[in-house]
Parts: sequence; C-alpha cells; structure tokens
Amino acid sequence: MAFTWLLKTAVRRLGLALLMGTLLLSGLNADWDFAEISRKSQALYGPLGAGKGRIDAWQRLMATQSQGSEMQRLQVVNQFFNQQLRYVEDIDLWHEVDYWATPIQALIKGAGDCEDYAIAKYFSLRRMGIPSEKLRITYVKALRQNRAHMVLTYYSSPQSQPLVLDSLMDAIKPASQRTDLLPVYAFNGEGLWLTGATGNKKVGDTKRLSRWQDLLKKMQAEGFPAEPVY
Repeated sequence: MAFTWLLKTAVRRLGLALLMGTLLLSGLNADWDFAEISRKSQALYGPLGAGKGRIDAWQRLMATQSQGSEMQRLQVVNQFFNQQLRYVEDIDLWHEVDYWATPIQALIKGAGDCEDYAIAKYFSLRRMGIPSEKLRITYVKALRQNRAHMVLTYYSSPQSQPLVLDSLMDAIKPASQRTDLLPVYAFNGEGLWLTGATGNKKVGDTKRLSRWQDLLKKMQAEGFPAEPVY
C-alpha cells in the first residue's frame, strides 16, 4: 500500500474511535476451542489443507509458551508468524486494496501483508497474557522501501522505548535502532496515538472502527468467543 494513501486514510481513520477494546478480550479469558474453530473455518472457507497444520501449530505455540517471560513470548510469536506466513499484497491475495485478515485466514493462506502479521501477533500475545497497554499496532513508513508498513510494538512500561516486532526481520530491536522506520500512528485496546517530534499523543478512544468491526465479526463466525465491551 502506498504511503500517500496511508496518510490520506490515516486522517479519515483518526476521526474513528478504535474498536480494539472489543478484540475478543472477554474471549481471552475463555477457552479457544480449536476443534470448533477449525470446523467453522472449514465451513466458511472450504478445506483447510496445509492451513490445518499451521493452525494446529499456532494452538500448540500458545498452549506451551504462555509461561515464559514476556520477552520470550515476544520472540516466539514474532518468529512463528514470520516463518509461517509469506508476504503477499492484499490486491494479489484478496483482490482488495486493503483487507484485514483474521489470524485464521492468514494461516489458511499461509500468507498476508504487514497488517496481517501485526494483527496475528497482537491476538496471540494478548491470548498469552500480555496486557493491551503494553502492545500497540503501529503504522510506519518503511524508509528503505519507501512505502507504508505495519509493525507491532511492545512497551515494557508506559515511558519505555518500544521494541519492534516486524515481519521484515526476526530480530526484535528497540525503536531507536530501527532508523529505517518512521512512525505515523499507533493503536491498541486503549486508544489511538499520533507519533511525532513532540512524542506520543493520545487522540482517540476505543468505540468504533469499521474494519475492526468486520474483523471481529469474521473471528466470531470462525468460532472465537467474543463479548464486545464498548
């Protein structure tokens, strides 16, 4: 996706309060029945094929790695999706300019764009017990590629320098070492932030965002438990 397009749509999206607080967060406290999720996903999307193995591996990852340190959880989740998914543009994969896939859809395809990596990592880490206030999905400009990009950022404390989980590399580095990325804005279950020379500024709440509403509906149809909290 073109960076100029991102800047234009960012302005529009800033006027929408994010629905990230409804990201199946009540479902994070409930069991995810992967047998039911696989059954419903197959009914929705057809035979899962090799995607079934990737979904099973995702389930095992969250079941076995949730007791590690937060850094260990960041590392295994970042590496898992970087290895399981190949990068494919939305227009080629979904025949849409900007499509936000569920983690199940991405794993079935074995592919996604930068948003899909960040979304899947966010859901996984939230399921593995990392609080939403420590995670932000961040839109950036990838300077070397001269294009818009999305990463997941992790804050060990509110004032700490974030770590960057990126589909472009397995290494998790502090933002200060990612001089190739220029932040634009970020969001999580708590709200929306603008980034810039003056630092982070919270500019929105978590009440509505149509793309996330669509994403949540898809995930509920796939069998994930959800009870939106507005």
